Amino acid sequence: MFEKILIANRGEIAVRVIRTCKSMGIRTVAVYSEPDFRSIHVSQANEAVLLGGARPAESYLVINRIIDAALATDCQAVHPGYGFLSENPLFAEKVAAAGLIFIGPPASVIAAMGDKIAAKKLAVKAGVPTVPGHSEPVVTLAEAQAAAAGVGYPILLKPAAGGGGKGMRIVYRAEEMDLALQFCQQETQKSFGDARIFVERFISKPRHIEIQIIADQHGHVVHLGERECSIQRRYQKIIEESPSCALDPVLRERMGSLACELARKAGYVNAGTVEFILDEQGEFFFLEMNTRLQVEHPVTELVNGLDLVELQLRIAAGEVLPFSQQQVALQGWAMEVRICAEDAGRGFVPSIGLITRYAAPKGKNVRVDAGVDAGSTVSVFYDPLLAKVITWGETREEARKRMVQALNGYHIEGILTNIDFANQVLTHPVFIRGAISTDFIPTHLLGAAANRPPVEVLHAMALATTLIYHLRENLVQNSLLPLQSRVGVSSLTQGPYAYVTKSDQDILPVLLKKIGSGLQWQILVETVSYQVTTPPMEFYRRRLKLNINGEDAYFRLTYSGNFIEAAFCGVTRTFEIYNPREWQLAHFMPPPVTSVDANILDCPMPGLVVDVKVKAGERVFRGQELIILESMKMESAVSAPGDGVIESVSVKPGDAVETGTLLIHFKKD
Repeated sequence: MFEKILIANRGEIAVRVIRTCKSMGIRTVAVYSEPDFRSIHVSQANEAVLLGGARPAESYLVINRIIDAALATDCQAVHPGYGFLSENPLFAEKVAAAGLIFIGPPASVIAAMGDKIAAKKLAVKAGVPTVPGHSEPVVTLAEAQAAAAGVGYPILLKPAAGGGGKGMRIVYRAEEMDLALQFCQQETQKSFGDARIFVERFISKPRHIEIQIIADQHGHVVHLGERECSIQRRYQKIIEESPSCALDPVLRERMGSLACELARKAGYVNAGTVEFILDEQGEFFFLEMNTRLQVEHPVTELVNGLDLVELQLRIAAGEVLPFSQQQVALQGWAMEVRICAEDAGRGFVPSIGLITRYAAPKGKNVRVDAGVDAGSTVSVFYDPLLAKVITWGETREEARKRMVQALNGYHIEGILTNIDFANQVLTHPVFIRGAISTDFIPTHLLGAAANRPPVEVLHAMALATTLIYHLRENLVQNSLLPLQSRVGVSSLTQGPYAYVTKSDQDILPVLLKKIGSGLQWQILVETVSYQVTTPPMEFYRRRLKLNINGEDAYFRLTYSGNFIEAAFCGVTRTFEIYNPREWQLAHFMPPPVTSVDANILDCPMPGLVVDVKVKAGERVFRGQELIILESMKMESAVSAPGDGVIESVSVKPGDAVETGTLLIHFKKD
């Protein structure tokens, strides 16, 4: 076994690999860019080597510097993680040429399977069903239109050299092809250094199912079951689970066997994933093969009782796979949520800054793989993934409920995250039924944020905020809070205490009554009665745990007098709390109207200006793309808010911009 390895990555995957290496007694060397000098993976590794500047092209993508770092620190092998150079055949080739072991498949296999067109041809030879499409890459608009005409609209443009959702566009009509192809080529060139695009038929409402395979250097290949990855946004996975409720044992074995056959045909070694789409009729088609460890690998680990990183290391060291296909047995259900730095309320634009508070969920069968902590800085240069929460249960519902509770208690301040959005997915009736597909989010969630929450959720938030407000106010007024550590609730009188809460358009009467001298309360919200147990000393905490009718409930709270903002089960609301007399005197004024200068276009997100498509004096039209921004490895267009003439452009390509930065001035009518 190796004595020391270098991890050619950053963030949570680097921390994940370090954890397994420590358990195996393997020393680790981290690499880092200049802004990552205080990152967790740097502090947890045995050694660390600076690669260069903030941009990946100056650090994490510089092959020679990474190899030099491995050689200088006497490493025997290199683990690529995922992203960056993990699926770059040249990197694997140079690692081997330097006398180091690449912890992954051979460079030739990465090249063959990483090229989506070559992989599709190999899949056909292996007998794996494939999506109808054009067999050769397209470069020009004419080639793309001809290919699309042969396949039939709608079609999907996909990069030939990479995955992860980058460089992909759905094209519904021929007139959309020009801009779509330009975007795909620009994005895939930046992400993978290869602008080739191929065309295939777009299959509506599919499930995204992937099979985890593992293969040693001695010809043994097994699959470890499937992962359901259908909850996606812009082709980026958000929630994954294993197994999938869409597969029965027969279909699972068929898909698994074909995935293994493809791996054998390719001469595959180490961990890999064969991805499929499953249509509404139950037919499945080969999508691609990822020649690396997947972000969502922990759900496979939990249902198989395995450590995939440990298997990767042992296989790379030449060991034989320690089990056969017959010994693989899935136990229970696992779910994973990716925690990303983004503002779900503003179209998922990136959120950057310093994490000022951080508290991860804990508990039985709850696992958190994180690359950040309090004090970590989130920048525009890298992927927005901060951490992953993984839960396990005997059943899907048990795993789901455990995940909801875990996210309710996950507390991150300083930046915005998708935690509450993910909980909206998990608590949606369609998700609970398991009737999901890759269009779940645009179909069921986008534009639905204004819908009234379920009554039981609204009641739980109302009683939690009212109860904590009551306890805080009474403890302060009665001078019972000289020190937080000495405060309980046993000295408060029984009540009842009447309050009125207002949240958005919901006005809810709440009646509190203490039961006995302990921590028990009977709370009436509207006409519904709840039995509630409070914690003894948590009236100023930002995370609150209550027991409501025998079930634990976790809330995240922010206090501002009688205004308390609560987050629970994917719902975030502010509650105004009054006693009946205050309610009679209170005036609910409409929010102040702020003037907006319609002649100014501000930046909607932090990032880097990639392209400015217009100049002063030019007439533009509503929806026209004016500026292209790059943030967290994705490109986005800033469009004209209306028709007008440009007076001045305030930015140029290469500029770093923040949310609210002035981009363009328009002439006044």
